Amino acid sequence: MAPHPVVQAIIDFTAGALGGTACVLSGQPFDTAKVKMQTFPTMYRGFTHCFMSNFRQSGLRALYKGSIPALMANISENAVLFLSYGLCQDVIRLVIKVDKGTELSEIQKASAGSLASVFSSMALCPTELVKCRLQAMHEMEASGKIAGGQRSTVWTVVNTVLKTNGPLGFYQGLTSTIVREMPGYFCFFGAYELSRSTFAKYMGRDKDNIGILPLMFSGGLGGACLWLVVYPIDCVKSRIQVYSLAGRQAGFMKTFMGIVRTEGFAALYSGLTPTMIRTFPANGALFLAYELSRSCMMEAVGT
Repeated sequence: MAPHPVVQAIIDFTAGALGGTACVLSGQPFDTAKVKMQTFPTMYRGFTHCFMSNFRQSGLRALYKGSIPALMANISENAVLFLSYGLCQDVIRLVIKVDKGTELSEIQKASAGSLASVFSSMALCPTELVKCRLQAMHEMEASGKIAGGQRSTVWTVVNTVLKTNGPLGFYQGLTSTIVREMPGYFCFFGAYELSRSTFAKYMGRDKDNIGILPLMFSGGLGGACLWLVVYPIDCVKSRIQVYSLAGRQAGFMKTFMGIVRTEGFAALYSGLTPTMIRTFPANGALFLAYELSRSCMMEAVGT
């Protein structure tokens, strides 16, 4: 018997939050390298140079810069994402006129994930802006875009945004976040569900019981597909969110064209290496934590 819709929503929300926590703890150093390389592509020769330069500068602490807002961002994003994912599947069922609880195809689930990403973007944008600024603060000072010697904590960044742009300042980069998330999460959930179905068919099992390694691989594959599709959009978003610290930043299209004209198209893929290295452990951990915690909670409520 299916749980009450409110109980189901709470389970999806909680499982998504736990998945987001696992994702950050396993992948934060690679995300830090990604943001630094996206926003200052000429400062580093590659992923290894970026990683080692920051490690020598401040040790492992430098690679976990922005972890608190990253945790806030991923917990809020994934809690809202997976809550909305369940609700958006019901919307898809309503649109295609099938009964509630009917199993959807991979394409239909991918569409539900894409729709859910609009809501998760609203939760993600403010915390990701703070995270990106913290991660790139050293490079902003080194390049002369902001004065040196500034304290870089979550609260100083939050206060700076509030003083210079007001509450709406936290939504700089929202358009590019939504533009990134919708196609990205279509690929993310589509690849994840397709991979799980393929494993289930090959192993002769239900796709909810394919085991830990196939589950983690499916999550990693979903993450890899997401980033390969949306990476240039994410690069533009990072530039907008970080460079706006030094003053008013141009919108999505102007920033995009400015990067292509002055740095070349390849600059839009700066930092792709740490992103792809990160995606399998981080997204594998995300879906493992989500599916296991969700399964435990569903059993606890007697479904």
